[in-house]
Amino acid sequence: MSQTERFLLAGVMGFPVMHSRSPTLHNYWLARYGLAGTYVPLAIPKEKLGEALRALPPLGFAGCNLTIPHKQAALDLLDKLDPLARRIGAVNCVVVAPDGSLAGFNHDAFGYIESIREARPHWRAGADPVVVIGAGGGARAVLVGLLEQGARDIRLINRTAARAQELACEFGSAITAVEWEQRHAALKSAAMLVNTTSQGMVGEPPLDLALDRLPVSALVSDIVYIPRETSLLAAARMRGNPTVNGLGMLIHQARPAFHAWFGIMPEVTPELRAAMEATT
Repeated sequence: MSQTERFLLAGVMGFPVMHSRSPTLHNYWLARYGLAGTYVPLAIPKEKLGEALRALPPLGFAGCNLTIPHKQAALDLLDKLDPLARRIGAVNCVVVAPDGSLAGFNHDAFGYIESIREARPHWRAGADPVVVIGAGGGARAVLVGLLEQGARDIRLINRTAARAQELACEFGSAITAVEWEQRHAALKSAAMLVNTTSQGMVGEPPLDLALDRLPVSALVSDIVYIPRETSLLAAARMRGNPTVNGLGMLIHQARPAFHAWFGIMPEVTPELRAAMEATT
């Protein structure tokens, strides 16, 4: 059956999941490219993830995204795993192959780097110091993205120092774990600051970080997108630093997933961004 003769299906599995902005994003693209189909939220508890994934092929799904709490649990539930997803240690995209097998990918690193390039076209990673706050799943994706772009001096800071040290050991000598108490001093001479924690998200306290020692030329990035401007980004903007919020990462990580499912690499248009901003 050709693509034009069937109703296209994809979705996002999480628990909870109704807060996800991914349906707005993918359904916009389905309409823009004239494809008959839909992208739906799928509230799947942890203990039902395996059953839900195996139901994708018989239900006619092209695949799905995965969000909290399923990104890591899916690693052992799929038939194939992309090397980048294995390196990041999480899956955020599942693709159903023609034979019904399930392949796992992670597009978060791609999404993060593309969001920075979109906002700052001349940005390049390299020898200049980058400070990354956090050591969770978001940090892993950001670190892999930065390393693949050639970052050679990453200062990784986390409240639990042992987790930062584990990542530094895992990802190599370009990363140096810094004690939480030294977070302010670590900003000195940095060319970029990235918050990968949930601090600053709606319902969460702001990130406890003073920017006094950060050069005004440094790019400040936050992977949080609700609100679009966290307290960290507001403080950075007010002192003159260029800033990038997390909405671009959300949008750009979705592009290769849409391409894998439906054969079209979608564009990021002003209309799409406006539609997404209206939901955040």
